[in-house]
Amino acid sequence: MKELKEYIRSIPDFPEKGIIFRDVTSVLQDADALKLSIDELAKRLEGVDFDVIAGAESRGFIFGAPLAYVMHKPFVPIRKKGKLPCETVEKTYDLEYGTATIEMHKDAVKKGEKVVLLDDLIATGGTMKAAAELVEELGGEVVKMLFLIELSDLNGREVLKDYDVDSVVQFEGK
Repeated sequence: MKELKEYIRSIPDFPEKGIIFRDVTSVLQDADALKLSIDELAKRLEGVDFDVIAGAESRGFIFGAPLAYVMHKPFVPIRKKGKLPCETVEKTYDLEYGTATIEMHKDAVKKGEKVVLLDDLIATGGTMKAAAELVEELGGEVVKMLFLIELSDLNGREVLKDYDVDSVVQFEGK
């Protein structure tokens, strides 16, 4: 079987010239790659004491829900503003060009629960930092942040330096 990095498609000059887009759809379209990605994420949670997995919209759902299934843990979606039907907490954070707002249901994380945050990719760390602040606002504790892909040159780990951050595959460059 190939290594996971070999399944990730690299698309030059997308969304703009000079950027290499790391595409996880090629992982999703291959049963071996998808299984390998979930298995590799699960390995990184061995020995971690946690109660719930929370994933950021939308690719954090794609990898977080099957990982929660494998680990026999509940899954909490972290959504874009306006997508959740019950009472929420929200956090606005900066993007390269503008801002974004994410939300969680107020009852999604209970006081004292230990949470693993998951997304497909860490770049600048802004989304996960905001997600961690939501968990903490609800009284939860972020015990690990987990990513399938890390773009190491964008220094997301520095933004998340107060957390235990792990990634399966690392790429240099933008």
